[in-house]
Amino acid sequence: CSPVMEAPPENPQLEELFKFDPYLRGYETELRRRYNCLRSEWRRIEEADGIERLSHGYREFGVRVDPDGTVRCQEWAPNAQAVYLRGDFNNWREDQYPFEKQPFGKWTLVIPPKPDGKPAIEHNSVIKLLIIGPQGQRLDRLSPWAPYVTRPPKGAPSGTVYEQRLWNPPKPYKLNVPRPPVPASLRIYEAHVGISSPEERVATYDYFRESVLPRVRDLGYNCIQLMAVMEHAYYASFGYQITSFFAASSRYGTPCELKQLIDAAHSMGIIVLLDIVHSHASNNTIDGLNQFDGSNNCYFHDGPRGRHDLWDSRLFNYTSLEVLRFLLSNLTWWIEEYGFDGFRFDGCMSMLYHHHGLNHNFSGHYDEYFGMSVDTESLTYLALANWLLHKAHPFVITVAEEVSGLPGLCRPVEHGGYGFDYRLAMAVPDLWIKLLKGVPDQDWDVAKICFELENRRYGEKAIAYAESHDQALVGDKTIAFWLMDKEMYTHMSTLSDPSLIIDRGIALHKMIRLITHALGGEGYLNFIGNEFGHPEWLDFPRLGNGESYYYARRQFNLVDDKLLRYQHLNNFDAAMNLAEARFGWLHRGPGYITRKHNGDKVVAFERGGLLFAFNWHWASSFTDYRLGVAEPGRYRIVLNTDRPEFGGHNRVDENTQFFTQPGDFDGRGNSLQLYLPCRCAVVLAREDGAAA
Repeated sequence: CSPVMEAPPENPQLEELFKFDPYLRGYETELRRRYNCLRSEWRRIEEADGIERLSHGYREFGVRVDPDGTVRCQEWAPNAQAVYLRGDFNNWREDQYPFEKQPFGKWTLVIPPKPDGKPAIEHNSVIKLLIIGPQGQRLDRLSPWAPYVTRPPKGAPSGTVYEQRLWNPPKPYKLNVPRPPVPASLRIYEAHVGISSPEERVATYDYFRESVLPRVRDLGYNCIQLMAVMEHAYYASFGYQITSFFAASSRYGTPCELKQLIDAAHSMGIIVLLDIVHSHASNNTIDGLNQFDGSNNCYFHDGPRGRHDLWDSRLFNYTSLEVLRFLLSNLTWWIEEYGFDGFRFDGCMSMLYHHHGLNHNFSGHYDEYFGMSVDTESLTYLALANWLLHKAHPFVITVAEEVSGLPGLCRPVEHGGYGFDYRLAMAVPDLWIKLLKGVPDQDWDVAKICFELENRRYGEKAIAYAESHDQALVGDKTIAFWLMDKEMYTHMSTLSDPSLIIDRGIALHKMIRLITHALGGEGYLNFIGNEFGHPEWLDFPRLGNGESYYYARRQFNLVDDKLLRYQHLNNFDAAMNLAEARFGWLHRGPGYITRKHNGDKVVAFERGGLLFAFNWHWASSFTDYRLGVAEPGRYRIVLNTDRPEFGGHNRVDENTQFFTQPGDFDGRGNSLQLYLPCRCAVVLAREDGAAA
């Protein structure tokens, strides 16, 4: 991070924003006001500490050890009467190491090294803050900046409350593998380390590195999005109730082991995104941020504005300089300390609106994006975070989890946007689940499917996905289980009697994923295990299920068994990704739909120099089916869902050459004819052209 970082320019280039969305001209005044809020915030930071210092707060705050063995501590607790440090190192004497009060609510402590030069606090020993609150209450607290916290052993007096440990290993692991280049096409493998093993246990960073990373590489994904890395005391929260923002979750291993995982991914050409949660924080007090100094308004808003009723969590005060220091430093920490390549920002819609999206259905009218319900403070923080990340680290990728469709979210900050690189196309999985739950596939409206897949803001990149972790949670089911349900228990063997349910399920599973991949966005995401049609659902150990890990795992043993048909879906997923890697349709502009025929149930479109053809019909296959294409020439099939290794019936001869004929058809200047079996999709490339 450069000490002199470029500030947002004085005037935004709104004309660049209006090129992509002319409707925004009617809101130019509000766009300028919002941009000025960002500029004002930047100036306030520069006048206070400067962006370089403020975004590297972890160099000054928390409990740190200098090279000479001196232990330095600094905390922000504006409402505290006193602060003490205690732990194993001083036999838990409460008043031996008091902090000194400094201006602006800060407290500092310096502990000199031992006579032999070693730190007074040993590596991995338990430490804790004692804070005397505004009413004189004595509060056990962990440092908000703690890089390593652990759950105490079973039977310990503190029960399930996490403990802070001084992380100062004598030989820390140093990142040593260069970052891969930023992918032109983003193919994301969304993963959770803890559930990545087939065994009923919490898997580790080492297990993921050794056993899962090679699978991700072989499947053709070039990006991993890691969930639940930031420490969360409640495992069943899926990592979204954060208690320690700077700590890599110790339930999977040590900080060094996480760094080894990221280095290993980089060595395979895979970038790594962190699922970051800055939209809210856990309600925990003893091992969380809540009421850190004994007040309700330390890191959060006081009163109703500081609470999310549905999530039972606390909401940050993004106007506080110390909160900005904490959050912006948190972003920098994960990039510079651990080598992450970017972030998926969770809960953006909750941040953007005072109503948090609760009991509100967005109509798409622009007044909803520029009215009093918009939380300008949160919006300013997100724009500020994106500006900082992209200027300090140009390789960073940011993805917004946002469903309201806020215009400009994924346009550059200097153009009056908010700086994200991508947003999640969250309406797409909803489309598939609604169809699978309530509409027989013979009644699917293929025109509506195409509309939903293409319904995204022009000039703002989206990550398409058929299903993510949200669709796999208990109470719902994976797409494969919606399609095949209990038949998966009895007829997924290659030795089983033929099953029409399994045959239909495997065919539609491939087609759903391919059309989502090819038409739904500028990036693609798959949740761990769903590439091979993972059955059932996902459920973490909790009181309601007897603390069972049975559903908190990914059964890779199913895809490894060559007598089971899961291998066929896995083979197709790899072929689909490798085809995209070869032709790059995700980064070569949107698809151009030439046919969406509800009677035939046929969809055809061109993208990236390829022709995609889908026959969704449950019974009718078509010979010599004519489709329009833009470029004349000789075409050949490069991907076909009906291959035997994909669980298909081998009805398509891939050695066939397809020659175009001139003449307008479906709005294109040329056409070709092909055999299109029922419940099958084929992808064709022009042999004598740039896409060959």
